[in-house]
Amino acid sequence: MAKAKIVFSCQSCGYQSPKWLGRCPDCNQWNTFAEERFEKATTPRGELSLGTKDDPAPIHEINTAEEGRVLSGIGEFDRVLGGGLVPGSVILIGGDPGIGKSTLLLQAFAAVSCKGLACLYVSGEESPRQIKMRAERLGIDAPNLLVLSETALERIIEQVKKIKPGLLVIDSIQTIFSTAVPSAPGSIAQVRESAGSIIVLAKKTGLTTFLIGHVTKDGAIAGPRLLEHMVDTVLYFEGERGHSFRILRAVKNRFGSTNEIGVFEMKEAGLKEVSNPSEIFLMERPLAVPGSAVVCSMEGTRPILVELQALVSRSFLAVPRRTTIGVDHNRVALLVAVLEKKMGAKLFDQDIFVNVAGGVQIDEPAVDLGIIAAVASSQKEQVLDPKTVFFGEVGLAGEIRGISQAEARVKEAGKLGFERCILPSSNSVQLKHIKHPELVGVASLRDCWKLLFGKD
Repeated sequence: MAKAKIVFSCQSCGYQSPKWLGRCPDCNQWNTFAEERFEKATTPRGELSLGTKDDPAPIHEINTAEEGRVLSGIGEFDRVLGGGLVPGSVILIGGDPGIGKSTLLLQAFAAVSCKGLACLYVSGEESPRQIKMRAERLGIDAPNLLVLSETALERIIEQVKKIKPGLLVIDSIQTIFSTAVPSAPGSIAQVRESAGSIIVLAKKTGLTTFLIGHVTKDGAIAGPRLLEHMVDTVLYFEGERGHSFRILRAVKNRFGSTNEIGVFEMKEAGLKEVSNPSEIFLMERPLAVPGSAVVCSMEGTRPILVELQALVSRSFLAVPRRTTIGVDHNRVALLVAVLEKKMGAKLFDQDIFVNVAGGVQIDEPAVDLGIIAAVASSQKEQVLDPKTVFFGEVGLAGEIRGISQAEARVKEAGKLGFERCILPSSNSVQLKHIKHPELVGVASLRDCWKLLFGKD
C-alpha cells in the first residue's frame, strides 16, 4: 500500500511546504500552516467527469443559442447577475458574518420556487428547524423549497441526483467535506475537492448553484484563490454595521457586467430592494452646513447621487491627518495638493476628513470636483448651494476633464429636483438640448472657484 503523502498547506493562500513554517513565504501570514495528508482516492471520480464522446466540432457549426435566464423575482439581485440566473452557472457569494447572505438567497429561492421550480437549500451550519424559523420571520411559505442539513459531499450529490432540483445553494462551502480527502473540513484540500465536485455536477446537469463562502478579516473569501477562478460569478455582499443598507457587488461575472450593484435595506422582515438609492442616500442631508456637496457616481448603468462630506480643522499634530471613508485616500491627497498649488489654499496645517454618507464606496474620478468643492467649502466656512450637483475629473494642472455618461447623470439630478449641475465644459457643450436642470460648464478649477466663492 502506498504511503500517504504529508504536506503543510497555508490556509490563507494555499501555498504548500514539506515542513511546517511559521510564516507563509507567499502571502506573509503567520501561523496559517496546517498538516494535510494526501492519499490515492479509493473511488474514482469518473462518474462525475465532464468527459464526453463527442468529436471536436468546427467553431462555425457550434450552436450559440442561449437557454433562457431564470428571473429570481428580486430586481436588484437579477441586475447584478446580468439579467437573471443562467442554467448551469456556479455563483460564489461572500460577505461578513451576519450581513445577510443566507437571508438574501432564502428570499430569492423562495421567489423562484413559487414559479414551480424545485430549489434545494443545503446548510452545513444550521438545522432545518433554524432555517424554518428564519423563513417564518421572512414570511416564506414555499412548498417547492426543500431544506437539507448535511455536510458530507457524497450524501449531498446523492440527494441532488435523486431530487433533480433546478437551483442549489450550499451554505457554506467551508463546512462541506469529502470522505476521499483525509483533511479536516474547511482545509484547503477539502474546499478544493468539494467545490470541484459540485462545479462538475452543476456543469453536467445544468444545475444553477450558489456557494456561500466565509470571508477573512481582510474581507476576501477564505480558502484558496483558485476557488474564485473555478466559478462563473463572484459576488460580495457589503455593508456597514451602523447602516441598514447592503450593497451586492459583482467582482467577476462571465454572463454579465461587473459594474452593476444592487442596493438593499435590511428590515425586520428581511431584505428589501431599494429601487431608487439616490433618494434614500440624500434623505437626511443637511442643507445649510459647510463641507457638504452632492456628487453623481455611475454604478454600472445606474447613476447614484450621494452626499460627500468634508471637514477641515486646524491640526495640532506634526503631520496633519488625512482620513477618508468611502473614497480613495490617495486620490484625496492628490486633490488637496492641486487645491494648494493652483488655488493657494492653506491646508498644510489642517486635518482633513472626507466621508461618503450612507456607507457607499466611490472609486471613479468623476467625483473629483465634488471632493474639492466640499473641502474648499469647509475650509472657507461657506455653504454650497443645496440644489447643485457636482461631477467632473480634476487634472494635476487644475483642468476639469470630461467624463462619461454625463447625460444620464444630469437626468438623474433633474429627476430628484436639483436645479443646477456644475460639470466639465466639454460635457456641457454636448448637452445643450437639456433645459432642466441648468448646466454650468467649467474648464478649470479657477472657473469653478469663482463660480462658488466669487473672486478671491
